[in-house]
Amino acid sequence: MSKVKLRIENIVASVDLFTSLDLEKVIEICPNSKYNPEEFPGIICRFDEPKVALLVFSSGKLVVTGAKSVEDIEGAVSKLVGMLSKIGAKFQRAPQIDIQNMVFSGDIGMEFNLDAVALALPNCEYEPEQFPGVIYRVKDPRAVILLFSSGKIVCSGAKSEHDAWEAVKKLLHELEKYGLTESWEF
Repeated sequence: MSKVKLRIENIVASVDLFTSLDLEKVIEICPNSKYNPEEFPGIICRFDEPKVALLVFSSGKLVVTGAKSVEDIEGAVSKLVGMLSKIGAKFQRAPQIDIQNMVFSGDIGMEFNLDAVALALPNCEYEPEQFPGVIYRVKDPRAVILLFSSGKIVCSGAKSEHDAWEAVKKLLHELEKYGLTESWEF
């Protein structure tokens, strides 16, 4: 496992602010924002620091995307709450942040014959005419790993970094079990 590297590429979170929002007032205080209710029922707001995008809805619910850490999401929510407080928003309780998806990129550190991988591994798909990687589905923790012949991987659907590592470990165990790689130290 020491050869394997994972890096967070994106985190998506849903947030409940426990308040209703007047989006006409909110748009006035959000820099780098767009609001066209005929096209989309929320405000698309971009922060430079932390670098994220927020979808802000009148229900007080948000979607935060583009974050590279949970701290970025917490910082963006805190920043928005501070801005909303200045225009009179009242919150019933602290915001609730739920991580919906984390996307990681990584490298296993070796090359693979994807035809052999696809024939050996259960829970995978490989159609090279459609997509140049094996799509490997992990049931627990729930995640999808894209494996490329170069050994590069993309892990999506994990709810935490721990879950991503567990999913990658399961892939590596399967690769080893079917003789597709050398043994791994866990």
